Amino acid sequence: MPFRKMDIESVVVGGGPVASLIVLRTQDELDGKPSLQLPIRVGLVEATAITMGVNARHGARPMTHDLLASTIKALGGSCASVRIMSVQGTTFFAQVELVTLMGERTYVDARPSDAIALAVREGAPIYADETVLSTAALPDFKGVERDEQAHELEEFHAFVENLSPEDFNVAPGEKDTE
Repeated sequence: MPFRKMDIESVVVGGGPVASLIVLRTQDELDGKPSLQLPIRVGLVEATAITMGVNARHGARPMTHDLLASTIKALGGSCASVRIMSVQGTTFFAQVELVTLMGERTYVDARPSDAIALAVREGAPIYADETVLSTAALPDFKGVERDEQAHELEEFHAFVENLSPEDFNVAPGEKDTE
């Protein structure tokens, strides 16, 4: 299964009728594939935990994801990566890739929100399966807008480059009607 590396673009900590959301974005255009955004609905507590991991704000006592990271480390392991593996309807499935002290790799089923909260604490990369992206991702509209502006600028530049002095000649007494 091919995976694409993802970055956290934003975390929306909702409340009341507003759902919490994490938006992952593919890191770069890859082999001509455009940048994509992957929105995943998460719980309020998980969105807060992810935000606390991203902003490195620790409370007086360890949060659940801090405890998990400490436990993995105490056992001699590390979190190598997080993978968004599949999506069914609006439910996403993830795996945490753990590496033992002996170098063995183990994959643990997890909710994406918990896996991402662990990844931000451990500095582990986040990946999404290409099938997940083809099913649930949205175009990076900022990227699309940037590309459109660049295209318009290229067209304008080509227009200006092809102007000649004759394009500006207007006979005396004659008015340009356009």
